[in-house]
Amino acid sequence: MPGGPLTGIRLMTDARRQTLRLRRVAIDTYKENVAYLHRDCAVYRTEGFQALTKVEVRTGEGRRRRVLAVLNVVDDESITGCEELGLSEQAFEQLGLPEGRSVRVAHAELPPSLDAVHRKIAGERLSLKDFRAIARDIVASRYSKTEMTAFLVSCSQAGLEREEVLHLTRAMVECGERLDWGEPLVADKHCIGGIPGNRTSMLVVPIVAAHGMLIPKTSSRAITSPAGTADTMALLAQVKLPPKKLRGIVRRQRGCLAWGGTARLAPMDDILISVERPLFLDSPGQMVASILAKKLAAGSTHLLIDIPVGPTAKVRHTAEALQLRKLFEFVGDRLGLHLEVVITDGRQPVGRGIGPVLELRDVMQVLENDPQAPPDLRQKALWLAGRVLEFDPDVRGGQGYAIARDILDSGRAINKMRDIVKAQGRNPVRVEPGTLQHEVKAPASGFVNGIDNKQMARIARLAGAPMDKGAGVDLFKKLGDPVETGEPLYRIYADFPADYRFARELAEKDSGFRIGDRRPARPAEATFF
Repeated sequence: MPGGPLTGIRLMTDARRQTLRLRRVAIDTYKENVAYLHRDCAVYRTEGFQALTKVEVRTGEGRRRRVLAVLNVVDDESITGCEELGLSEQAFEQLGLPEGRSVRVAHAELPPSLDAVHRKIAGERLSLKDFRAIARDIVASRYSKTEMTAFLVSCSQAGLEREEVLHLTRAMVECGERLDWGEPLVADKHCIGGIPGNRTSMLVVPIVAAHGMLIPKTSSRAITSPAGTADTMALLAQVKLPPKKLRGIVRRQRGCLAWGGTARLAPMDDILISVERPLFLDSPGQMVASILAKKLAAGSTHLLIDIPVGPTAKVRHTAEALQLRKLFEFVGDRLGLHLEVVITDGRQPVGRGIGPVLELRDVMQVLENDPQAPPDLRQKALWLAGRVLEFDPDVRGGQGYAIARDILDSGRAINKMRDIVKAQGRNPVRVEPGTLQHEVKAPASGFVNGIDNKQMARIARLAGAPMDKGAGVDLFKKLGDPVETGEPLYRIYADFPADYRFARELAEKDSGFRIGDRRPARPAEATFF
């Protein structure tokens, strides 16, 4: 009989079956929410879930909380039992409930903005409203990595018109926090990457801060490179700083060198990067939006962009760099950002060290005016710092380089770096280069005609950089240098035998160096267009 007592009992039993105990699964899924159900779980069987289904996990009573996640199915009860719902570290933190709480799981609705992604795949131009909707859904974890890949590939293959890049940048900035330093001039510099050892930010920041300009530098950790600014700076000082402490340091010291992950600045960008990097997706429009969104969210008003150009750099030809510069300037101008772009020589690594501890050595040699300091790193840093100093209305055009050089030579830059390190919290642990070492030698006599940036980065990463701070590659020769047969070109450093073996094997297949009979033209000390 409908509505009778037996029906009520059955409904109560069904409700209990739909309720699972929350369990924290100690797996870092990096920017993706993942849920885990046992294959023999009644909910898994009755709801028709499949692996990679998008699900909604929610509480059933009181103040409801929910999180969206991609489902993984397990057969091991030590991961998740039949009466449990497991959540990865990120998803568990977002839900904000203790283990053992009762939760329910159901099929998640498709994000509304997927329609815009489908239109982009078909080659349509998207509006600001479309990009805002996509940004909201991505930040709310409504997109799986598969759906984000579809969005990124559609932007790469169909291309982004310059207005679309502007819209995407706006949407990225609006989806997170935005810092306001309360000053009319907040400077920053950024290199688009692709050149190993290019640790100029750690020199530009203390020079510019010593001049008195505000330059709060927040950097990312390395993802595909052997070291990022934050990885190298972490050997000197704490880089993971709470926003309140970061503000205090910048107010007192006029600058910082910190990791940007502690502030919620353009969070959509961080999520998309987690998908882009493994796929080696780096379309010009997406890159411009990513860089400018982060800088605008960090409160920058004046920005210098460095685009290295070379056969193994991210940008290979000057014409391509000039197109990229126009796109940067178009977007920056419409978002109220004073932006200048310099095109520099990217035919080889900058400095000698590739990897955190080796790059830090180069930086400190330049700051300390050591005669052994890499001249190319010193010169490039001075040129970049000079251009940033010329944002100051009291500095006349062309005077910036001389002012930067005086600040460095006088010791004011190293003193400012020491003050910043002390304010951020000195790292007491001293890291040395890896104990396993191997020298790669020249196969013939001649001159260094080419150095493959990508290959040198691969070798350094296989050696263990940036995870192993002492791992990397130390260059003995640069473009145009003469070499004799059997003379060392560079030394590989590693801490673990497996990494050491992998790096050696790769270097034996391709050293990354090209030796020729004629001396090539040496790179200019700093090339700007």
